[in-house]
Amino acid sequence: MIDRPAFTIGIEEEYLVVDRETRDLIKNPPTAMWDSMREVLGSQVTPEFLKAQIEVETKVCAKLAEAREDLATLRRDLSRVVADYGAAIIASSTHPFANWSEQETTEHPRYLRLAADYQQVARQLVICGMHVHVGIEDPHLRIDLMNQARYMLPHMLALSTSSPFWAGTDTGLLAYRLVIFKNLPRTGVPEEFTSWNEYERMVDVLVEAGLIEDGTKLWWDIRPSARYPTLEMRVSDVCTRLDDAMTVAALFQCLLGYLFRLRRQNQRWRAYSPMLISENMWRAQRYGTEGSLVDFGRGELVPYSELVEEFLEVLAQDALEFDVRNEVRHARTIVKEGTSAHRQLAAYQAALKAGAEQREALEAVVDHLIVDTLFGI
Repeated sequence: MIDRPAFTIGIEEEYLVVDRETRDLIKNPPTAMWDSMREVLGSQVTPEFLKAQIEVETKVCAKLAEAREDLATLRRDLSRVVADYGAAIIASSTHPFANWSEQETTEHPRYLRLAADYQQVARQLVICGMHVHVGIEDPHLRIDLMNQARYMLPHMLALSTSSPFWAGTDTGLLAYRLVIFKNLPRTGVPEEFTSWNEYERMVDVLVEAGLIEDGTKLWWDIRPSARYPTLEMRVSDVCTRLDDAMTVAALFQCLLGYLFRLRRQNQRWRAYSPMLISENMWRAQRYGTEGSLVDFGRGELVPYSELVEEFLEVLAQDALEFDVRNEVRHARTIVKEGTSAHRQLAAYQAALKAGAEQREALEAVVDHLIVDTLFGI
């Protein structure tokens, strides 16, 4: 019998850096700002693909409450540092009006190679996400749980949506980020693997052919981490409010705990094809928590609000064991009050109604995001 995993948790978040005066992205932040960030946050802050992006990562945490405290500190400290340079951070998966063609690539060998390989597809990646790592030491168990957890990825995406705008346009979607990201190869919902060995063989084929250096170039919505003994959920937008981020992380941790309990009872969640799961992914991108997803067991569309209640009921025992009942219950608040995408659209419409021009209304969204990124912390 496989030992119970540690189910430790770690979270990575990506932010955009904006000029407080113009509200546009800072295309080339000063070196002194990065020096200050590293002095305050150390190795927990790193550059991302574009110079206007910042990534932070928590320590490995035994409990989600530790990860929350760590992320709150990172957001506060980052905001304080960049403010000295007339800047602010926004936890949003897209910027309301930034022009992707004007952005500069970070001068790091990995990122320069990406830019050279993928050309305009890479240059358009003015997007940010949140990655949740849950510690599962046994690689065979990691693959087994990944196969089953794929089904719930659209449900978690819907709770995290924060990318309704692209290049100054209301896209009509709540999570436009994935539209951009899926232009890259090796993205989306992974196929089902019969074993860890099969997964390794597939990675080896790509590496030996010279297509990728290692498993970090598999950018699926969920994947076995190539750096840590974790299962990494990558589908979600970065949540503007920390409370919402903790709900998404808690649900992922609880889902894996539930699937492990099923395994110990010689049961498992039914696996569905990536094509079917991708149908729900599209609905989550387009309609979010206001819409419906297909319950493939019942073969019908079900309002998202009902699915969340079913989800919470199934995960109640795990929420108790992981001490994340409040974080899990907050999913109801998100459904009732909306995600960041809903709040961004409301800020935009309110500004227009008050007589603002379109650019001014989009700038008002940036102002809203600056404040909302520090909400509750």
